[in-house]
This record gives sequence, C-alpha cells and structure tokens, in this order.
Amino acid sequence: MLQERDIFDEKQENKRAAFSCPHCRESNEYDVRWLRRTKKRNLPKNLNRDDRSRIEKSRDYMVRIDDVLGCKNMRCRKRFDIPSSQTVVFI
Repeated sequence: MLQERDIFDEKQENKRAAFSCPHCRESNEYDVRWLRRTKKRNLPKNLNRDDRSRIEKSRDYMVRIDDVLGCKNMRCRKRFDIPSSQTVVFI
C-alpha cells in the first residue's frame, strides 16, 4: 500500500499572519507553523496502475501544524485557538 511519505517530501515553514486575541482584543502578528508537502521527483519503481493514477492526480499542499497561539500582550498572555478553520491549503 502506497503511503503519503512515499509520494511527498515534507518541509516545515513559518508564515506570518495577523490575529487578534479574543480575551484582550489586541491585534498582533504571529508566526504560524505549516508543513509543506511537495511531490517527489523520483517515485518508487514498483507501482500498480491505481497507485500511478493516484500519484498523477496528487497536488502539492500545506497543512497547518499550530492550532493554538499565545497572546503577545504582556498583561494577557492567554492561549487562543486560531480563528481560521482552514488547515489545508493547496499550492
């Protein structure tokens, strides 16, 4: 059975995004960690027809690693969920 790691190379990267803390309402820039998965150039040799079609249809994408951020306001410092429901982005 073909697995994700057989098809994709993984690399972690940070993206900056602006969020406001729901507790103190202060807006700030935060680094959010993402995992970028790009299709490998050299694919495994012994693939059946179904696996080949699955690989051809696959696209590069990013998965958000962080779900919770800590407020940067020194008086608040509470943790809050990232308000966006988008956890996967196709590239």
